[in-house]
Amino acid sequence: MRNLPKKRIGMSLFGVIICAISVGIFKIAALGVDPFQSFMAGLDALVPIQFGILYVIANAVLFIFMFIFDRHYIGIATFINLFLLGFITQFTYESLQKVIVDPSMPVRIACLVIGVVIICFGSAFYMTADLGVSTYDAVALIISNTWKKGKFKYVRIITDLVCVITGCALFIAAGGSFLKIPTIAGVGTIITAFFMGPLIEFFNEKVARPFLKGKK
Repeated sequence: MRNLPKKRIGMSLFGVIICAISVGIFKIAALGVDPFQSFMAGLDALVPIQFGILYVIANAVLFIFMFIFDRHYIGIATFINLFLLGFITQFTYESLQKVIVDPSMPVRIACLVIGVVIICFGSAFYMTADLGVSTYDAVALIISNTWKKGKFKYVRIITDLVCVITGCALFIAAGGSFLKIPTIAGVGTIITAFFMGPLIEFFNEKVARPFLKGKK
């Protein structure tokens, strides 16, 4: 039990790193990313700075919201996510671009499948560690649990929709083509929004929770 906090910190760090790598793979697949990353993709297209730095700035704004309205959700994982995820995603994407040049549709589909599995695996560790939530996750939690403005699942759907719509609008404002919108808000977005839950729970039960408890 004495080593439990260190184990939880390690699980949070591992989970965030794995999730960040998966987002880089999603970007290679170009078949849509999760709702918040759809927003970030649109913002990235509009603002001419490195994605890693942009990610920190965007999340710092959400962190201020989180800090003002409910600090309960702030933990070590919040800061790990805030400062690491964007840079690891950027590194992963740029590295994969050198290896996977002009990927065919089967390769993109394979990347999408791999990305979904990896993000669910990482999310299981990050969630099971229970050391805080990401700034974006906190928004729906605060609206539903702190402000009592509706059930979490419905609030989360609304915040996800707002992210996707805003991301697409920013993408178009940056000069992106309507035909390219599915690369940031496509089938991958639908999958992550509606079908990740069961796979995350599978990894929670089979891997993350047994690992936390020290079971083989």
